Amino acid sequence: MPGVQSSSGLRVLLTNNTLGTRAGSEMYVRDLAIALMKRGHFPVAYSSVLGEVAHELRQATVPVIDDLTTLQEPPDIIHGQHHLDTMAAVLRFPTTPAISVCHGWVPWEELPSVFPTIMHHVAVDDLCRERLLITAGVTAADVSVIYNFVDLERFNLRTSWRDKPRSALIFSNYAGSNPATHAIKSACIRAGIERVDIVGSGSGNSVAKPELILGEYDLVFAKARCALEAMASGAAVIVADHSGLGGMVTSQNVGQMRRLNFGVRTMQATAVTEENVLRELRRYDSQDASRVSVWIRTQADMSAAVTDWLSLYEDVIARWRDANHQGTAIEFQEQSIAASRYLRSLAPVIKTRSDAEHRAHHATQIQAELSRQLAAREAESAARIQETAAAQGDLLQRMAAKEVELATRVQEAADAQSSLLQRIADKKREVAAVRAEASALEAQLKAILSSRAWQVATKYGKMRAWFRKS
Repeated sequence: MPGVQSSSGLRVLLTNNTLGTRAGSEMYVRDLAIALMKRGHFPVAYSSVLGEVAHELRQATVPVIDDLTTLQEPPDIIHGQHHLDTMAAVLRFPTTPAISVCHGWVPWEELPSVFPTIMHHVAVDDLCRERLLITAGVTAADVSVIYNFVDLERFNLRTSWRDKPRSALIFSNYAGSNPATHAIKSACIRAGIERVDIVGSGSGNSVAKPELILGEYDLVFAKARCALEAMASGAAVIVADHSGLGGMVTSQNVGQMRRLNFGVRTMQATAVTEENVLRELRRYDSQDASRVSVWIRTQADMSAAVTDWLSLYEDVIARWRDANHQGTAIEFQEQSIAASRYLRSLAPVIKTRSDAEHRAHHATQIQAELSRQLAAREAESAARIQETAAAQGDLLQRMAAKEVELATRVQEAADAQSSLLQRIADKKREVAAVRAEASALEAQLKAILSSRAWQVATKYGKMRAWFRKS
């Protein structure tokens, strides 16, 4: 049987796929658990993967476990999110009634859990309700819709709105270096928006307390819970993400979009392109954004959602007790059959993943061998390059020595040529001097030969020669 209910509250075991990074269902568990605690109840959060959100819960004095065997006192009710963790909890506590929650249409983790002790199913929007009714075969009487909520004690409404947007925020864990983000930023620049920021784990800029910054932005691009928080803070919201563009939330469409949790179904409207985003930016209306914010704060108050959850807990516990479940052999047999069916449903996924992991492991081995061969070839190439570099260095050294030797010889030849030219110049000067002297002597000779003395002497000499012959 379920644990004995405390006089001051219920012991509620909440499960989730992870309690690690700050994402939609993780924050849902955190906010709901803390709200239940503040109302005097005893929430316990369970996941096989813990992290930042688990730390925040512990800081708020909410127990967090990753091993269900540590919980010795059975809970009054199991608030199950995500089938693996929900099934772990209901099998651990077979005499405790449970509620299964569906948060999304696409994720495998959101597959509806069907088990004898799961007394009721909750969808966070109308699309999730369709998933429960159509894909899981849950009857309409066993399904409730408790729409997503926002903690109004944390997210305060701004007091003024600009007529023209000057700042925008892309508020998503999926935003980063992708075409959708680039299209949004380009459209904002064309629209004259001066500041465009990104917050979310995908961009490496996760913010622990978005309530402190949302009031700074006129426009926010977001979906689901992020969109709710932005609208509650007074920002105009354009529903957009990598899945598509849902468009500007207005006072005319806010009710319809809330019933779809501002989620994936709304984003099937059109693709995130620069032109489509620019069209939605032109629909900005500060007065309408104010009306939307007031509507959200009236309709999506977490306080009302917590009251709905507590009412559902009490109803399910009462139905369980009225059915007088005693943990009989027949009931345990039904649970065993259901557990067997559940495990059978996991087989294709697990085996496919196992086969994929085997192929991935084989591919990794091949890649490792290729890497080893490549490394060996790179090492061989490096050695050859080193040898070539050494040979090149030796050749360059020898060439440098030859260049020095050649330069020396050239200098010696130049010096010898200079010396020869100097000697030639000296010889030329000597020849010129001899020629000048010869010219002077020749002139003297001509002067002598033309003188009267030489003429007399010549005649005298002829006379002497004649007298000797006579």
